[in-house]
Amino acid sequence: MAHESNSAIFTAAGANLAIAAAKFVGAFLTGSSAMLAEGTHSLVDTANQILLLVGLKRAKKPADARHPFGYGRELYFYAFIVALFIFLGGGAFAIYEGIHKIQHPEPVSDAVILGHHLSGFWVNLAILGFAVAAEGYSCFVALRSFWAEKGSRPPITAIRRSKDPALFTVLIEDVAALIGLVIAIAGVVLAEILDMPVLDGWSSIGIGLVLVGMALFLMIETHGLLIGEAADPEIVAAIRELVRGEPGVDHVNEVLTQHLGPDDILVNLSLDMADDLSAGEVERSVARLEQALRARSPKVRRVFIEIQAQERAARAPALAASA
Repeated sequence: MAHESNSAIFTAAGANLAIAAAKFVGAFLTGSSAMLAEGTHSLVDTANQILLLVGLKRAKKPADARHPFGYGRELYFYAFIVALFIFLGGGAFAIYEGIHKIQHPEPVSDAVILGHHLSGFWVNLAILGFAVAAEGYSCFVALRSFWAEKGSRPPITAIRRSKDPALFTVLIEDVAALIGLVIAIAGVVLAEILDMPVLDGWSSIGIGLVLVGMALFLMIETHGLLIGEAADPEIVAAIRELVRGEPGVDHVNEVLTQHLGPDDILVNLSLDMADDLSAGEVERSVARLEQALRARSPKVRRVFIEIQAQERAARAPALAASA
């Protein structure tokens, strides 16, 4: 899992850095607002990928006395910061720049390179074409890594159920970047054909709105991970089925799970055991269950099993609610 995430992040960071440099050169030479917004977007994306790498590294720190469950949620924190960066550094800036360009429209200037005058329109188009190719490759790598983890689920369902924000953040960034490039190309082409420089500003606003929407979606997803999400329903169902098959278990009162990191699941079980079991038999049954659960899913790192009569377990939520 970590290897898949790192590969996608390094690819995206390299592509975005090259794209940002090309876009800023284009914006400087031609004065295009859409190119400046796109350059800022790519620069923010590069910084975001660095933040995700920092989060991945810090999440690997071993547990200690102050953090007995480890540092896995560091990744979720950094992913939330990335979403804020996209919102403020990418989306808000692009909208601001677009509004400024609409209020003060100027035609795209010709580029002067080594004393030669080149059409600003074709310079921007060439840079955007390069950006589409580089971003497309980055998106392909992110998609391949993501589907290696998630299989054949529908895209939105896969993202909502994913517990690896490093992977789905890069994927969403790449998709948003491609959408932004299409908007930028449309703005540059229409501004040239219709001789309406104001359209360059409107394309910048369109790019900003895409980034704001993507940032809000990422904030919602990473917020859920930060406060603690249960394991995938299929994993919970498999745990319940495995426990029910253990001899001596009369009833599974409750199965509580929580992701402490993308590959770190905490499992808390409340079981009603047969009354005729000795203390030694209960102990051996618990040991078998812990071993079987970890073997069933390598992501299950911590297992806590509480032996509790079914009637008491049913009363406990009612008492807590009344309190």
